[in-house]
Amino acid sequence: MIELVSGDRCIGCRLCVKVCPTNVFDMQGKLAVIARQEDCQTCFMCEAYCPVDALYVAPQGEASVQVNEQELIASGLLGSWRAEIGWSPGAPDTMAERDTTPFFEVFTETYRGK
Repeated sequence: MIELVSGDRCIGCRLCVKVCPTNVFDMQGKLAVIARQEDCQTCFMCEAYCPVDALYVAPQGEASVQVNEQELIASGLLGSWRAEIGWSPGAPDTMAERDTTPFFEVFTETYRGK
């Protein structure tokens, strides 16, 4: 489920608004905001398309989890989905070419039970 839009990173490009299949985002001035979190399908489209890694979608789709932006940055999870799927500039490979289990294990270890 979408958990975070970084106000420091968001550049107001509206890509998240455009690609979200369930209309989760609105624009508030020049920044994207999560307007209908309960409608998120955890498809990761917004995070994949965000050119500045300002979004974080938690792998658990059934319920919202509390996240801390600074912890996400420190752990490398904020905006990491683009790198995982090979969409980041200079990515050496794609998700299909490697085991992606560690991405979900890191999240689970970091945020389970918080």
